[in-house]
Amino acid sequence: MSNFEFLNKNKSFTSFAKACMEAEKELKTNTVSCVMLSRKALELAVKWLYANDKLFIMPYQSNLSALIHTITFKNIVNEDVRKEIGFIVKKGNFVVHSHCKVSRDEAILVLKCLFDFMKWIYFTYDKNYEDVEFNVSLLEQEENENLKQEEREKLEKELEEQTKKLEETLRENEELRKQLTEAREEKSESKEFVIKDLSEYETRKQFIDLELQIAGWDFSENMTKELEIEGMKNAQGIGYVDYVLFGKNGLPLAVVEAKRTSKNAHEGKQQASLYADCLEQKYGQRPVIYYTNGIEIYMWDNLDYPERRVSGFYTQDELQRLVNRRKSKQSLEHIFIDTKITDRPYQLEGIKRVCESYENKHRKALLVMATGTGKTRTAISLVDVLTGKGWVQNILFLADRTELVKQAKKNFVKLLSDVSCCNLLNSKDDPEDSRIVFCTYQTMMNSIDSVKCKNGKKLFTPGHFDLIIVDEAHRSIYKKYQAIFEYFDGLLVGLTATPRNDVDKNTYNFFELENNVPTFAYEYEEAIKDGYLVDYHNIKTTTKFIERGIKYSELKEEEKEEYENLFEEDESVKEEIGSSAINSWLFNKDTIKKILETLMEKGLKVEGGDKIRKNDYICKKS
Repeated sequence: MSNFEFLNKNKSFTSFAKACMEAEKELKTNTVSCVMLSRKALELAVKWLYANDKLFIMPYQSNLSALIHTITFKNIVNEDVRKEIGFIVKKGNFVVHSHCKVSRDEAILVLKCLFDFMKWIYFTYDKNYEDVEFNVSLLEQEENENLKQEEREKLEKELEEQTKKLEETLRENEELRKQLTEAREEKSESKEFVIKDLSEYETRKQFIDLELQIAGWDFSENMTKELEIEGMKNAQGIGYVDYVLFGKNGLPLAVVEAKRTSKNAHEGKQQASLYADCLEQKYGQRPVIYYTNGIEIYMWDNLDYPERRVSGFYTQDELQRLVNRRKSKQSLEHIFIDTKITDRPYQLEGIKRVCESYENKHRKALLVMATGTGKTRTAISLVDVLTGKGWVQNILFLADRTELVKQAKKNFVKLLSDVSCCNLLNSKDDPEDSRIVFCTYQTMMNSIDSVKCKNGKKLFTPGHFDLIIVDEAHRSIYKKYQAIFEYFDGLLVGLTATPRNDVDKNTYNFFELENNVPTFAYEYEEAIKDGYLVDYHNIKTTTKFIERGIKYSELKEEEKEEYENLFEEDESVKEEIGSSAINSWLFNKDTIKKILETLMEKGLKVEGGDKIRKNDYICKKS
């Protein structure tokens, strides 16, 4: 008998039913391969959803991480089930890329999470659903040894090949897709799917322990569970801290207070603060505070910033850097700005406003500056100030185009020659030895899990970057790439000439600012008035593309890919974009070429007519 036997009742589940039972069976042989097979079974089931439910639209990337983070997936799949899915993915990735052992209890918890997702599929898509429960007694006793690293890698490759073969035959006929979609819609209206609550112990074991392990914390070396402390304000004067994370010098770096998943994580905030008081009294160093329900993790250094939600725990080195910075960083009230980098009054004012924002405990800043007024130079000066005052060490510069990344790095290298820089798009550059990393959003999305340190550990951890600079902050920061900003915990500064205030894409909301009130603004009209820019006049030009609109079916393959990438999250964009809407979504290279030709022909020239005069002339289509 198998806990997943119920999947065989519906032939539609065949593509992943066998994989689930194989994962369960592997528990007896090897717990590591059990976890890896569970992750693969999960992936097959998720891809089955995208193949067989009309509402699930395959995103630009088809890897598992992308599939479980789409808006549709979040809207349809039960929230508690999604939490467990995230655990399976993280646990599976961790055991593949580490030498850690997996206990039988840990493997069983992975199977239990897999079971809950399969039960949700059964509940949602089978009209003949009958309630089922996970039965530990059905699991065979283990007879395993730990899987070697090379064996893990070999198994991972074999599983990937299996997935590719199964994907070719995964999509069912249109009638079945219709039936399954109707079944899900009918079930969602009738009653809600519920899974059993997890105890505090299970919460720690299932979620928190894994997050700590991913961050490099080791129970045998630098972390203690249930540490007894004195000085608590209770009758016994004794307390037990769920977790204490220690530095290499033996001093406490952080406390972690755990609550069960059904409780609000904030319920642990006051308790964690009392633990921090006692540890500070004993060791003379106040630890950073974490409190979590296993799903939401909150970080609170109440000597610095207010509490905030984070995607994971800091590593030992990152926490040590944070604690050391309490004493080493200097006030930003009085700053020196190198006029060789920036010397215009408005640039100096912009840097001061950002520094004031950070000094006042606001971790996000937005600079709205007209094109041509030196946003990049301003950002370079800001980095110079913040590094000089000891506020930041590692910086990430994000842009949405390769050329912008190259240009930014070139300027930083020229003006901050003593700071090591890396273009992540260049395989010759080493991000581990660099203080500033430049890359596109897409590259960073792919690099978070794949880029490793020389010791094989993950490089881009949540606390790796102290400052993130977002170029063209009105684009690419919403929905698809927002996960980058949810993952990293650094200070944030956005650069843009045209912030957005749409309901679903609001630049001000993103930076936690009042609508139309950026941290600093120096806009086009003001720059013209001050003589830093000159006004423009229009040249009218058009193309067939602008007159006729866009038809998806008539595009070239590479244009279709770009079309899908740009509009995958906009349900209003279908097969055709009319000419009236073309200005909002223009991306056709022939049209751009036509406009640039007009600019080169009629634009104001310098240097004997060889170059267009920078910022003096703007050609607009109409």
